[in-house]
Amino acid sequence: MKSLRKILIVAGAFSPSSVFACAACFGRSDSPLAGALNWGIFTLLGVVVTVLTCIAVFFIHVVRREEAANDDTTPKNPPDA
Repeated sequence: MKSLRKILIVAGAFSPSSVFACAACFGRSDSPLAGALNWGIFTLLGVVVTVLTCIAVFFIHVVRREEAANDDTTPKNPPDA
């Protein structure tokens, strides 16, 4: 069993590289696989941008609430003046 696994690994290593190439690596950019690959990249990019935007909006919200809380606690006309 171990020798069969070694033989398969060696056979896979010496087989033609075009067998393992996807459409993007092999150069066929008009293939449906290449289109799906592009849509996958755009989808993941959209997820990352959405998450980072939500994090930025959250921190902007926190800063604005903190500024509003600080404005409410400071008196306009202090009694010592």
